[in-house]
Amino acid sequence: MSEQAAGRVVLVTGAAGGMGAGHARALAADGWSVVLADVADATPVADEIRAAGGTASAHRLDVTAPEAWAALVADVRATYGALHGLVNNAGVSRRLRFMDTTPEVWRQVMAINADGPFYGIQACAPLMRDSGGGSIVNISSIAGQIGYFSPSYSTSKWALRGLTKSAAGELASWGIRVNSVHPGLVETPLLAGSDGFVSSAVASIPFGRMGRPDEVTAVVAFLLGEGSSYMSGGELTVDGALVSNGTYHRILDEMEGTL
Repeated sequence: MSEQAAGRVVLVTGAAGGMGAGHARALAADGWSVVLADVADATPVADEIRAAGGTASAHRLDVTAPEAWAALVADVRATYGALHGLVNNAGVSRRLRFMDTTPEVWRQVMAINADGPFYGIQACAPLMRDSGGGSIVNISSIAGQIGYFSPSYSTSKWALRGLTKSAAGELASWGIRVNSVHPGLVETPLLAGSDGFVSSAVASIPFGRMGRPDEVTAVVAFLLGEGSSYMSGGELTVDGALVSNGTYHRILDEMEGTL
């Protein structure tokens, strides 16, 4: 358990499962009091954390509803008296090609992936200011750094990248840092049923494998902690060198196969 994290409070969205639950468990084990928020029931994860000796509470949250954010922050203020960290992890991926993306899908993905973090930052920042400052971590994607075939997902993650930089400048005077994390291909339930896509993508990853959720969690924990105290408006890519070298890695592999 980290002495720095003891007594500090962090809110994690999308915490009922997947990477969000992993972030919550790891942060609780490090000493954070964790507020788990999700449209699904995060109670089992909160119970698991408490059984292991941590501090956690589960809350239902529709990230697309500003009034739901306001109610949750009021609850956090009443229960914990402070908030020092926010992890905007909730997200949805609809892997539809450009011309197959309907207006309904576009709006749903943008609402969850872009509107949600915006509402969350607005709602949480005053309490974080009153708590002496803190750190916000937005979970974007490498799809927010390069072109990606799914327009709704890619656009929402590019938007989150820009939102991060805008918020970093605005909230600096409140002692709040804002950074984004850009995972590549990570073993999560979002990839279920996409074996062909996964195998093809792995062929372009110089590390030769997908990432593990705990490898992303470690970066989130770093950005929440004092080790990143002078970082804000930044972006950390966690992708096994896919963005930086994926194209030529695959080209060279295919060339070697023909020699």
